[in-house]
Amino acid sequence: MHGFEGMGFGMVWWWIIGLILVAVIIWAVIRSTGQSNNPNNTANQKSALDILKERYAKGEIDKEEFEQRKKDLM
Repeated sequence: MHGFEGMGFGMVWWWIIGLILVAVIIWAVIRSTGQSNNPNNTANQKSALDILKERYAKGEIDKEEFEQRKKDLM
């Protein structure tokens, strides 16, 4: 019977190691996706005013609408 008890204890350690490994993988995935949604990461983000200026430059909105929306943003 002592042989089975030792084997069971060894299997518990493998389960613990496996659970820790899964937890680390989940943590890494959450951390990597969280950084892309970070509001402090402004490298690829445009302000509302920048988008408004682009729309005006493309001719999607006229000067009157541009001025009104700019006023609303300020």
